[in-house]
Amino acid sequence: MDCCRRATAGALLLASLLLSSRIARSEEDRDTLWDAWGSWSECSRTCGGGASYSLRRCLSSKSCEGRNIRYRTCSNVDCPPEAGDFRTQQCSAHNDVKYQGQFYEWLPVSNDPDNPCSLKCQAKGTSLVVELAPKVLDGTRCYTESLDMCISGLCQIVGCDHQLGSTVKEDNCGVCNGDGSTCRLVRGQYKSQLLATKSDDTVVAIPYGSRHVRLVLKGPGHLYLETKTLQGVKGENSLSFTGSFLVENSSVDFQKFPDKEILRMSGPLTADFTVKVHYAGAADSTVQFIFYQPIIHRWRETDFFPCSASCGGGYQLTSAECYDLRSSRVVADQYCHYYPENIKPKPKLQECNQDPCPASDGYKQIMPYDLYHPLPRWESTPWTACSSSCGGGIQSRTVSCVEEDIQGLVSSVEEWKCMYTPKMPIVQPCNIFDCPKWLAQEWSPCTVTCGQGLRYRVVLCIDHRGMHTGGCSPKTKPHIKEECIVPTPCYKPKEKLPVEAKLPWYKQAQELEEGSIVSEEPTFIPEPWSACSVTCGVGIQVRLVKCQVLLSFSQSVADLPIDECEGSKPVSERACYGGPCNGETGEYSPEETDLLYGGTQDFDELYDWEYEGFTECSESCGGGVQEAVVTCLNKQTREFVDEDLCVRSRRPPQLLKACNLEPCPPRWEMGKWSACSLTCGVGLQTRDVFCSHLLSRETNETVILEDELCHKPKPTLVQACNRFDCPPSWYPSEWQQCSKTCGGGTKKREVLCKQRMADGSFLELPETFCSTLKPASEETCKNENCAPEWLLSDWTQCSVSCGEGTQTRNAICRKMLNTGLSAIINSSLCPPLPFSSLVRPCALATCARHQRPSYKQPPLIMAQKKVFIQTRKQKKLHFIVGGYAYLLPKTSVILRCPVRRFRKPMITWEKDGKRLISSVHVTIAPYGYMKIHRLKPLDAGIYTCIAGPAQEHFVIKLIGSHNKRFAALSAGIKEEEAPRKASLNDALHAQEKHQNGILFNGSKTEKRGLLTDSSSRYDTIVSGLLEYRGWPRNNADSGEVQDSSERNISSEEDQGQEYNLPFTMVANQDRLDDILGNLSQQPEELKDGYSKQLIAQLAHEIFKSHLEHQGSFFKAHGTRVSSASVEFPFSKQVSGFASSLRTSAEAHMSTSAELINGPHRPPQKPAILKKISAAQQLSASEVVTHLGHTVVLASGTLSVLLHCEAVGNPKPTISWVKNGEVVNFNDRILLQPDDSLQILEPVEADVGFYTCNATNALGSDSVSIAVTLAGKPLIKTSRATLINKDSLAVTVDIGSLVKTIPGANVTISCQVAGVPEAELTWFRNKVKLAPGHLLLDGSLLIAHVSLSEQGLYSCRAANIRGEITESTQLQVLDPPHLPQQLEDMTATLSNAGPGIPSVITSPSGTRKVLSPGSSVLIGCPVHGHPTPNITWLYAGQPISMPHHVLAAGQILQILNISNDIHGEIHCVAQNEAGLLVQKTSLTIQDYWWSVDKMSPCSASCGNKGIQHHQLRCLLGGTQVNISHCLKKPKPTLQPIACNRRDCPSRWMVTSWSHCTQSCGGGIQNRRVTCQKLTAAGNSVPMPNDACAQVAKRPVDTQSCNRQLCVEWATSPWGQCNGPCIGSRLAVQHRQVFCQTRDGLSVSADQCGSLPRPLSTQNCWTDVCSVHWRVSLWTMCTATCGNYGFQSRRVECVRVHTNTPVQEHLCSWRPRPANWQRCNITPCENIECRDTTRYCEKVKQLKLCQLTQFKSRCCGTCGKA
Repeated sequence: MDCCRRATAGALLLASLLLSSRIARSEEDRDTLWDAWGSWSECSRTCGGGASYSLRRCLSSKSCEGRNIRYRTCSNVDCPPEAGDFRTQQCSAHNDVKYQGQFYEWLPVSNDPDNPCSLKCQAKGTSLVVELAPKVLDGTRCYTESLDMCISGLCQIVGCDHQLGSTVKEDNCGVCNGDGSTCRLVRGQYKSQLLATKSDDTVVAIPYGSRHVRLVLKGPGHLYLETKTLQGVKGENSLSFTGSFLVENSSVDFQKFPDKEILRMSGPLTADFTVKVHYAGAADSTVQFIFYQPIIHRWRETDFFPCSASCGGGYQLTSAECYDLRSSRVVADQYCHYYPENIKPKPKLQECNQDPCPASDGYKQIMPYDLYHPLPRWESTPWTACSSSCGGGIQSRTVSCVEEDIQGLVSSVEEWKCMYTPKMPIVQPCNIFDCPKWLAQEWSPCTVTCGQGLRYRVVLCIDHRGMHTGGCSPKTKPHIKEECIVPTPCYKPKEKLPVEAKLPWYKQAQELEEGSIVSEEPTFIPEPWSACSVTCGVGIQVRLVKCQVLLSFSQSVADLPIDECEGSKPVSERACYGGPCNGETGEYSPEETDLLYGGTQDFDELYDWEYEGFTECSESCGGGVQEAVVTCLNKQTREFVDEDLCVRSRRPPQLLKACNLEPCPPRWEMGKWSACSLTCGVGLQTRDVFCSHLLSRETNETVILEDELCHKPKPTLVQACNRFDCPPSWYPSEWQQCSKTCGGGTKKREVLCKQRMADGSFLELPETFCSTLKPASEETCKNENCAPEWLLSDWTQCSVSCGEGTQTRNAICRKMLNTGLSAIINSSLCPPLPFSSLVRPCALATCARHQRPSYKQPPLIMAQKKVFIQTRKQKKLHFIVGGYAYLLPKTSVILRCPVRRFRKPMITWEKDGKRLISSVHVTIAPYGYMKIHRLKPLDAGIYTCIAGPAQEHFVIKLIGSHNKRFAALSAGIKEEEAPRKASLNDALHAQEKHQNGILFNGSKTEKRGLLTDSSSRYDTIVSGLLEYRGWPRNNADSGEVQDSSERNISSEEDQGQEYNLPFTMVANQDRLDDILGNLSQQPEELKDGYSKQLIAQLAHEIFKSHLEHQGSFFKAHGTRVSSASVEFPFSKQVSGFASSLRTSAEAHMSTSAELINGPHRPPQKPAILKKISAAQQLSASEVVTHLGHTVVLASGTLSVLLHCEAVGNPKPTISWVKNGEVVNFNDRILLQPDDSLQILEPVEADVGFYTCNATNALGSDSVSIAVTLAGKPLIKTSRATLINKDSLAVTVDIGSLVKTIPGANVTISCQVAGVPEAELTWFRNKVKLAPGHLLLDGSLLIAHVSLSEQGLYSCRAANIRGEITESTQLQVLDPPHLPQQLEDMTATLSNAGPGIPSVITSPSGTRKVLSPGSSVLIGCPVHGHPTPNITWLYAGQPISMPHHVLAAGQILQILNISNDIHGEIHCVAQNEAGLLVQKTSLTIQDYWWSVDKMSPCSASCGNKGIQHHQLRCLLGGTQVNISHCLKKPKPTLQPIACNRRDCPSRWMVTSWSHCTQSCGGGIQNRRVTCQKLTAAGNSVPMPNDACAQVAKRPVDTQSCNRQLCVEWATSPWGQCNGPCIGSRLAVQHRQVFCQTRDGLSVSADQCGSLPRPLSTQNCWTDVCSVHWRVSLWTMCTATCGNYGFQSRRVECVRVHTNTPVQEHLCSWRPRPANWQRCNITPCENIECRDTTRYCEKVKQLKLCQLTQFKSRCCGTCGKA
């Protein structure tokens, strides 16, 4: 009700808020002149605990007392792990702000004792600590291990309840404001026991969640830890040094001292820790430990049950369940009983639904719950009478839930109200002891010593306790006397009757047999016989016979009227004999005999045998027998009497008759139950059940029928067994597929600790519950070695920067071994690799073209029509196709084929018309060139470069062979050194024989006549040049100077030559063709002389060209060459022509000098001249300098002139750049006519590097000069971005951004100027670099750049004038490429869509066959840096079909694939470094049935042989599992008859008959006949001889059932002294064993088919009697009035031991009341006082307003 009032007030408050924007001021606020508090601000944090504030204003002109701001905590929920620390976030916010001119990465400095609420941060990697803000944001923790938070720069106390100012703390268990009941203190001491075989021992196991762990080791031992997480991950920590560290995310503090070790863990532990000690010496070690262990199994109170009433007032109950905190499951109650601290909460009762019912008139009376007020309880009726007086019966009762109200009225209620206690059983067994049975004693001796007499025996009715009692059936009582014959002849007269000499036997038998016991049915109970009326002779005995009944309720005997007992009343009088009187003999008088026996005649006339019906039929069907029942009958009363009263000799013979002759219907036959499938949990047992029909009872022949023919319900085939919980054990799953199909790999499986419950379910448990060793979860696969395969490298970059190019890669033949290792093997063992696998086209952006014709031009080979003649030994020569080369042996040749509009990797090479392939000697490179290693004679020939339709040739010929190769050349140069050798022409004529001179090798091309003339057309001219001796002499001492840029120059010099000849002579083919044309027009007699003149002229031209090239080289290197350094000693043999030639030669020499030094020099790249002299100070205010120096501006400097002199042809153009930007000329910065730069009145803005650039058509050159102010250092910078994708060496100026491929050598130039000279220091990511990286000029070389070397490289220059720092950012570009392993992509595909078909793309393409309508996952594995952007294309266009892109673009899922998909799906991965294209193709094929071969014939003969068509399931022509075709219709096919022919004769046998004996050995028979089955299906009898020729005749008789005949045997029952199981009810036992009919004991298994007798039964004993025990009444709850009551304790206990038992054992007696009303007297109204002791509760519950409570608690409610 109080809540309702508060809710109403809240509603009024909300209404007032609508009227005003400010909350109405309270009376207190108005008094203190404060305005109302404003609304709360937004929380400073979204998680982890923040602060919110509220403001108010002072309404007075004076100051108000108190604060105008208040705070509260908010967002008290844990932040996700990825959110990070709040103070760390505040520090990192300053990473983008420069501190003292540079950037830092800031880390928080926590737990500052002086000012914990200031934002102090430390620069990462340094010791720099800075206060970045005077106070942290509200909500920041003051200290890392505390909840106190900073608010407005001050540290405020926060309790564990997250409330400001709260001092609530966590208890030792980690519970806020807890009482420590959720954990237990564990403390103890361990002392080592040193053993020679034991070096380690376990100290203590500390479970998950423990807190405040402290261990102290004293002694030489050493502590270490073993851990195991809830997921089963094991770990170990050696604790080798002092410090604090994390073990399984738990903080561990370890201190190591010389004589002890201390281990602390604050907790809660995130894993199970096992602390072990390692023995390190002979002395003992002791460990003291203490920690708080969580109680992981706790009682948890359930919610209230539904209310007992929907209105008018009811109540609700709770229950308690045991809860496992680790697995978050409800477990069995015994888990909670393990902890003594666990007290199971008692059920709670609360009132509910107090609203009045619509039909009632007033409130239901409300009573506060009283501990003595009885809860609803189970009430039971008395047990019914047992269904059987012995042999086991059942008795029942009704159990209901009742409720007792305050007036003591008991009424039945719903059962759920009593479910807080177990329900009493409603059925129980009773009288399970055996029924009494007759027990016959030994026979007495015969009454005579000769002839015929009688003998007697005692027959007792014995009950289950072995006591003599009544209750046995008279019909089954054995007789107590019988005739006996003594084989001794008598010599006395024959007696009338058999002599019964020993009456005591008869008397004893009669007395014992008539005993009876009182039962629950009215029974005649005779009392003992009186003494005989006489002491001798014949007398009379009498006894009293009563009708009595046993009252089971009170266990007392009551007398009833005689007519209440049914049946005949026992006799109450009988004759007795006291022995002979006065010495009489033992013979009786006839009177005595009649009195004693009634006479023989009476026996004969009174009793006789008669047939009384038949017994039941021995069989219910199929023919049985009935036996006539013969009884002894009293003729007068027609009642059955004992058979001994009838004359045995008159007994009629046995009479049998047949019965139930109708055939037996089909019936169910059941086999034995199988063994249980499981030993625990819930297993299954199965048995065979079949429908059978008995054909003949004589032969016991049965047939098996269909189940439908048995009409009764079929018995169950399966039953549950072993229903109890299994112990926890390991359950491994199936092994997953091996990670590799061959070559090793691993396979994994999941191994879980589970417990199979009794209901068949599995309970997953932590691994600590399984005590056995955990099976392996991963093992190596045992597969075969993989077949050899090609290992392909990554594709190279595209050969072009735009348009269409090619990419190549290398291949290695590799074999994966089953050990997981790989071996490189011979490439011949791998399958052939197509050319397209190593070369592929690539397409980049279209190249920019101007006025490109619309048609496509054919490829163009850029050939050079030249002739090359090697004159000296050289290692390697470079050529371009299109010419001729006359070369010396052992020279390596590189032949290039420059081509346009054609991809170089597609170029092919031929030699003499035959395709060339790469070998060790000849290398074909994919970049448009080939290489021949060390020429051999066989290498001479015609080489052809083919680029599509275009092709060009190159002819290679060899000069001489071995020691004769220089013959012709030596003869033409130095005549006196050797006799003249054979000319080149002679060598040409003998080339086929000797292979010297100029060789051609007699190739197939030459033999075919192809190109033969053209390939040899220049031989004559080349021979003339080699024989020519007019070459100039070399007078220079320095030797020849070679141009390093000339491609046809050797890298090895032959210093033995004396003449200044080029290493290789070069001539144009056009010039040689002109000479050949002139010679062809001359007469034969003049050709020889004219030829020598033309060759001499040609030699002059060749040398002139060589000299011009040398001159430009000397000029560039500052070397003077004069005409005097070269002489021309022309041969005297050509006198006339020689003089004219000398004149022209001299003219030529003068021209050559002019070419070198004069104005008409050859073309030359620009070169800027550097002056060695320093800057020239013309005056105090003017500075003139050349490039390459530093200018220091002083305060009086008025002008600076920068000179720039450059040479080159054509004349270079000069331009000026400052700090990478073009200089803007103005009235102060001038460009002089000589291209010098002048700066007037320089200012600080003019400081920088000035670069002079000289440019012409052939190239450019640049040199810089530094202009500094007051000598302060200056660094030449560049703000450009360099992206390097192919070069292996990169050089940049500092300040630029460099993006390069891995492996490149990056040089960062840091050109520094300053006076005095500045000292240079390099940093990487603000960390100083070692000097080993630096070059001589201060540049930084980063060799073989890798991803780990990315970062910011800084160059700092410092001198006494100041310092400056510039930086370059280095980024490594890793082009997209395939990862080395594809397992990650395979795993990602399986996780993205389990069961969905998947395929992985590749550069060469993959293929996947799918069925229509299915989905597919396509993986695109790619690595690169930066992370490549992936685009998916289908048929060159973006994907338009239904799809999803997963895993950051690396997986494409296509949904519901249709039949019209054709074409390739491309995955394009691209980043700044390059592009990678992978592809796959999807093939849509459906499954269908295909008819295969016929099945084998089902029979070899007869009329039943058939063949069926076999079906296969195909997909694209390939056979697959038939499960794929199950939903497809099968073709309709008919079986075909086969082998329809007569069968050969064979023996036919019937089934074996039933065995003649069930045990001990019997015989079975069957019929054996010879028959033949015809093609028509008829069986024709045949003579036995026809079958005997085919096979031996089967036997028709065999033995059976040879096992022993066995039966169950039992020992007598033991005493009734077992445990009590009920009221006066206990248990007794006996032994049951299996034995043969001869009494030989055998195994119990041999009697398993027989019903086993009981070995245990219930029995009666007074030791187990029980009764109700009550305690004293409690004090009455009221002294007067109508509401006082008192209670007492009532319990069922055993009489002898007073131990409590279950109440239902006492239910045979009424349960005493456990509460009653008291002090029901009117209260006097004079005094207002309390009449109940619950008035304080009434006041607390605010129930005083109700009338009934107000009157009973007048005193307390009046005070309220």
